[in-house]
Amino acid sequence: MNIQEPLQLLGGLSSQVFMQRHWEKKPLLIRQAIPGFQPILDRTELLDMAAMDDVESRLVVQAVPGGQKAWKFRHGPFPRKSLPPFKQRAWTVLVQGMDLHDERVHALMNQFRFVPDARLDDLMISYATDGGGVGPHFDSYDVFLLQAHGRRRWRIGRQKDMSLLPDMPLKILANFEPEMEFVLEPGDMLYLPPRWAHDGIAEGECMTYSIGFRSPNMGEVAREVLQRMAEQADDEAGDAIYRDPHQAAVAQSAEIPEAMVDFARDAMAAALRDPQALRRAMGEYLTEPKANVWFAGDDTEAVGDVRLDRRTRMLYDGKHIFINGESFRAGGRDAQLMRRLANERSLKAGDMVRLSDAARELVSDWCQAGWLHADQ
Repeated sequence: MNIQEPLQLLGGLSSQVFMQRHWEKKPLLIRQAIPGFQPILDRTELLDMAAMDDVESRLVVQAVPGGQKAWKFRHGPFPRKSLPPFKQRAWTVLVQGMDLHDERVHALMNQFRFVPDARLDDLMISYATDGGGVGPHFDSYDVFLLQAHGRRRWRIGRQKDMSLLPDMPLKILANFEPEMEFVLEPGDMLYLPPRWAHDGIAEGECMTYSIGFRSPNMGEVAREVLQRMAEQADDEAGDAIYRDPHQAAVAQSAEIPEAMVDFARDAMAAALRDPQALRRAMGEYLTEPKANVWFAGDDTEAVGDVRLDRRTRMLYDGKHIFINGESFRAGGRDAQLMRRLANERSLKAGDMVRLSDAARELVSDWCQAGWLHADQ
């Protein structure tokens, strides 16, 4: 990818300039980011997806009992008869992870790969009737809001008061103070950094595509990485046994000896002795498929061109290749070609024959697992 090339998707900015000026810094409104854009799925197709067990979906209904706003929230799946009628105002269906289920949606999301794949999360599609929305709120992650159908009015602001309305099923800001307002039409797009408060209201029936980016907190990263490193702890720390030949007799027998704490500290240091252990654990965590993802394996041989399945996550660092939660050491030409597969999400037949026998066998295993597919 040429990061210096101006992109209509970014309003004529290059991805390099966009990342410098706007990413995690300030919003950007882009008129006709994708000129003439049409919804990839129509209303019927989207609601059919919301009815499926393996698709994550949510329903938000805004009511006005007694003149005061109230909200109702439910998780899917949603058979069509369980949804409100289209003539009813102010309800929204949110269908998560559509890039996992539709190749065309996956291709659209790939236009945002000027951000590292390790940060790219998913594409959510929201359908709303007139007046529909999810209330003023803020997200902890970056998001691009692409209008696909109809019109949506966005109000945004750098909210200082983050208090929420009490006793609500959604996290709705109690004292939203918008600073800017835009109406987006099909093809228009709005980028918002984390914690910029926003409220989007449908003006008539509308669909919005939200391209979101993962922003794990430190606690989550620590938990996930430590769990993976714990699996390798026996190999790294060894089997030395705690010894205390100089332990004195004690009058307070319930107190933990400091020597045992030191032994535990040494065990942790030994488990972390391998400088690549943290990198391996991080790569495995970042490529772990989502909980609702499954792959249909087959007996296809890796012959000819190969391409990654749209659900496959593949990353790399200086010494490893990571794919769907697994890590492999790679060097030389094999590493170069595997990195090309990760970056381009495909590999030509001419490159396949340049892989070592072991690497080709590994790619064949991935084909049979359904992680990638051969175009024979």
